[in-house]
Amino acid sequence: MTQNTVKIAVVFYSTYGTGLAMAREAADAAREAGAEVRLVRVAETAPEAVVNGQDAWKANLEAMQDIPVATPADMEWADGYILSSPTRFGGTASQMRAFIDTLGGLWASGKLANKTFSAMTSAQNVNGGQETTLQTLYITAMHWGAILTPPGYTHPGIFASGGNPYGASVTANGEALSDTDKTSIRHQAERQVQLTGKLKG
Repeated sequence: MTQNTVKIAVVFYSTYGTGLAMAREAADAAREAGAEVRLVRVAETAPEAVVNGQDAWKANLEAMQDIPVATPADMEWADGYILSSPTRFGGTASQMRAFIDTLGGLWASGKLANKTFSAMTSAQNVNGGQETTLQTLYITAMHWGAILTPPGYTHPGIFASGGNPYGASVTANGEALSDTDKTSIRHQAERQVQLTGKLKG
């Protein structure tokens, strides 16, 4: 990798697997677009007994053990971020918020500023709070001084996937990502690399 290679951190939380699939898709697309990528998951903060009490939750956590847990160092390293969190009552999952709350030192020293930021989400139903979850993440990015790079309506696939200009949003129904979902996610990641590269110069 050259000094000018774009560095993208794909930071995600996933309970049942949809977020994991979305993050892997975004990371693959960003790599194919020429970026150096760190795919990292935020730590699980739910009690072990709660996780183990749900087979799907436990299985997904076990499936992610090869993926490093996100640290503030990953955020300092990156030129741009793609954050992905499921919706929880119209907002970001507490696990993602807990990670964000560890970043105060980087924020105070300006090390989160001037980096690109886009977000993705999923929910069980179409009107389950996807837009408000994404907007909550973007408000956080504004506090950092990050540069918001939502996909907008810059690709026909965004209309096909439900028309969310704020970021890829998937209806989590226990099935694999659809081709439409993948198109939306991949476009967002590719655009993130392109815009970050222009800003990095």
